[in-house]
Amino acid sequence: MSGTSEFHDRLLSLGLARVAEQAALASASLIGRGDEKAADQAAVNAMRQQLNMLDIAGVVVIGEGERDEAPMLFIGEEVGTGKGPGVDIALDPLEGTTLTAKDMPNALTVIAMGPRGSMLHAPDTYMDKLAIGPGFAEGTVTLDMSPAERVSALAKAKGCAPSDISVCILERPRHDAMITEVRETGASIHLITDGDVAGVMHCAEAETTGIDMYMGSGGAPEGVLAAAALKCMGGQIQGRLMFRNADERNRAAKAGITDLNRVYSRDDMVTQDVIFAATGVTGGSLLPRIKREPGWVETTTLLMRSKTGSVRRMSYRTPLAAHQ
Repeated sequence: MSGTSEFHDRLLSLGLARVAEQAALASASLIGRGDEKAADQAAVNAMRQQLNMLDIAGVVVIGEGERDEAPMLFIGEEVGTGKGPGVDIALDPLEGTTLTAKDMPNALTVIAMGPRGSMLHAPDTYMDKLAIGPGFAEGTVTLDMSPAERVSALAKAKGCAPSDISVCILERPRHDAMITEVRETGASIHLITDGDVAGVMHCAEAETTGIDMYMGSGGAPEGVLAAAALKCMGGQIQGRLMFRNADERNRAAKAGITDLNRVYSRDDMVTQDVIFAATGVTGGSLLPRIKREPGWVETTTLLMRSKTGSVRRMSYRTPLAAHQ
């Protein structure tokens, strides 16, 4: 499958929004039902079905995992009709499967699309991440700084006290020392249990979310998705791949990565203009939850294009019968 026509982001953007919407709608009936696998599978099925209706020659570069681990939307899977432009697709059909199963905030369906070759083929390993919102000089904070140095550097750039800075961190035992160090600066910490794409996106809308910076390690694929979001929203992200064993280093080699210590900037991870769509599933500070009322269901989707910097929030209301 090889696409040759040009990547028209404007024409493809509404189709991409529909992909995110349908994945969210498919998982709606599983919110709070305690079954992560079923919720994820429903979102995967719907997302794949919608992608295959688009006139693209798409390749999943960030997906549900390697081919042997994921039956659908695996890394390298070809999607679309094959009749349009060649595109890279990064997706998480349900970012926050646990959040969905437990009906906790900030579960989203997330997808980004760019021209073929525009996104880092990140292996399924961990990535050390650091992100801030727009309006700061490049390199204001870096991965080489200690957590405390990052807080004071950002406070200085903002012209405020470290105690006015709020940092989003994934609540994991591996982050205990980081959490302690950040708190010692006087900064506040917004702990999240899952969903670090949403965590990074919060930095780009600090006025709304109250979060200035994201730091900590999480999945490398989610790092690329977060970079695609910030490419559209503005802001900086740095990522460095982390390897726990030889198997993970082999995955990196298979993905064509030779410098294992490289620090990737936002524009290293996403090298060309992209479109990005996210639909709220359980709701949160970025997007409201799926609303169900007698006979109807309603979603809200964030649709962004990095080329124009445009951000759309779209409501989609449809009869419930279509999604039983």
